[in-house]
Amino acid sequence: MEAMLNLFVSTRGSGKMMKEFLLNTGSTIEEGRLAKGGSKLTEDYTQECAVCEMNPGDFQDLGSPQKVKITSRDGRYSVAAYAHPEESIQSGQVFMPRAIWSNVVVDPETFSTGSPLYKGSPVQIEPTKEDVLSAEELVLKLYVRS
Repeated sequence: MEAMLNLFVSTRGSGKMMKEFLLNTGSTIEEGRLAKGGSKLTEDYTQECAVCEMNPGDFQDLGSPQKVKITSRDGRYSVAAYAHPEESIQSGQVFMPRAIWSNVVVDPETFSTGSPLYKGSPVQIEPTKEDVLSAEELVLKLYVRS
């Protein structure tokens, strides 16, 4: 366990505080209600799902940012989300509802199961001033070729 905790050291990148975390994702009641109700393109869905919940101590270590940039382990993909402190989250871990925002940075390795790791994906997080995109804007940015 102690060796695992040593993974979560702060680094400096571009003059900003950046820290490594393990990302856990999952469905929430409100995310499910909105998704099943056909509300994925609403502001309510963005406010519910484009969030990164973290331990209050980790949140403070990052400067208590309003928004954070979450970057995949390989550094190829990133997404901006609203940062929220949450007492139930262990230090060194973060939680995001399972939606397009978390899917951008979830480790795609399936270990031959056909399903990626929705729990324990290593990510880097730093404060950001980037806009948090809606689901529609994120799809257009990531998947539509001009």
